[in-house]
Formats: sequence, structure tokens, C-alpha cells
Amino acid sequence: MNPRLLCIAAALGLSAVALGAFGAHGLRARVEPDLLGVWRTAVDYQMVHTLALLALATVPAVGDRPTVRFACRGFILGILLFSGSLYLLVLSGRSWLGALTPLGGLCLMAGWGALGVHGWRAGRGLRR
Repeated sequence: MNPRLLCIAAALGLSAVALGAFGAHGLRARVEPDLLGVWRTAVDYQMVHTLALLALATVPAVGDRPTVRFACRGFILGILLFSGSLYLLVLSGRSWLGALTPLGGLCLMAGWGALGVHGWRAGRGLRR
């Protein structure tokens, strides 16, 4: 188990639930429905990738592998850039923040790619 990653996953999970509740109850009357959908997308992506981090945090010795560490960093940075930019876009109305969203998406995809590489190597008996 990786206690540090578990704490990060717990913080991201807690904030995803809080931000989801805020979107459902605090923003409903304040933003357009399409922006509320953007908010929901941010919460969904944050929670899905938080659950991936949680799973990785609880598997013994997996976090010692460079590809898994890369995946975890990709997920964390991806959540911050992807979901964070969408949260800020909805709250501030500054559309230029949407330019950060694809960078976050690339980080999330890189994380999944690294996890796939780890699985492929583990399946072939290669340890890196």
C-alpha cells in the first residue's frame, strides 16, 4: 500500500463529492444548463481517475514501478488540468481556460497508456 497516494486519492475523492454537490445545489440557479453539464463532466472525470489512483494506492509494491508512478502522476496532473480548468471556466466565465482542458486530457491518456505498458511488461515477465 502507498499511504501518500492513498491520502491524495482520499483528498481528490472528497473534493469530487463536494464539488459535485456544489454543482448540483449551488450552481443550478446561477449558471446556464450547458455550463452545468461542463461542471458534471469535470466531476465525473475527477472521480473516475481518483478511483484509479485509489486502486493503485492499495496494491502492494505496484507503486514501485516507474510506469505506475508515471501513470499516477499523469492522473493527478490530468485531474488538476482537465477538471480544474473546467471548474474555473464555469466559475469565471473565461473561455480561454478551455485551452488547458485538452492538456489535462493528454495527461489522463498518458496515465492510462503507462498503466497499459506496465500491464504488458508484467504479462511478459519484463520488470522495469
